[in-house]
Amino acid sequence: MKEIVPSFLGFAPIAPQRAFEDIASQVRELVARGKLKPGDRLPAERELAAKLNVSRNTLREALRALELSGMIELRKGATGGAFVVPGNSDVVVNGLRDLYHLGAITPKDLTEARIWLEGMVVRIACERLHADELDALDANVHAAAAAYKAGDFAESARLHQRFHTLLGDATRNPVVAILMEGVMEVMGGFVESIGVADNTFTVPSRRRLLKLLRERNADAAAAEMVRFLERLHAVYMERWNNRRPANDSQGV
Repeated sequence: MKEIVPSFLGFAPIAPQRAFEDIASQVRELVARGKLKPGDRLPAERELAAKLNVSRNTLREALRALELSGMIELRKGATGGAFVVPGNSDVVVNGLRDLYHLGAITPKDLTEARIWLEGMVVRIACERLHADELDALDANVHAAAAAYKAGDFAESARLHQRFHTLLGDATRNPVVAILMEGVMEVMGGFVESIGVADNTFTVPSRRRLLKLLRERNADAAAAEMVRFLERLHAVYMERWNNRRPANDSQGV
């Protein structure tokens, strides 16, 4: 990994009253312009603070904020420093989770958006997924059913959640996949908070869906998913409104 020389990047001195925002803005701008790329190390702390005309404490606060935003990674040790990282979904997922916990996203918003999103996801996945991805979905359904039969409800719920993110990945669109991951992460927390009522319709629906996916019947596959989610979320919203936690985990 190469360290970037400050003069090559065009860092400019910072106005003290806007130091925190300006440091982050300059780093983001340099990434956007391609002057900083994933794997690049920012200049050493002392040199960068001097170039920006800020204290090292101010610089550290800005770098920690950039790390939280998923732009850089701070590493310790002789070979450490601030490194630009490849993009990942953590920031979006954490942002959606925070919005849910803050009340900006309600359970009704979440369930409604999920139904719309997954109807689209199934249509795209039906066109794009490969045979090995169909096999992975099939294996997931079998594993979830086995876990539930064995009484491992937490594992069953995890596998059910994974089924949906596998579908998101099969769209081969990172925006859609990240949104699917984020929605399912928040949904998992919502389900955990209310408990999931035992049901007998999840696995049969999964098997019907897989058959339709193998037939590349996008309309019928999307309809199957929407019917399943509408039925499942009717149960969820009833439990949410009544606030009665359950002991079993099935669905998601």
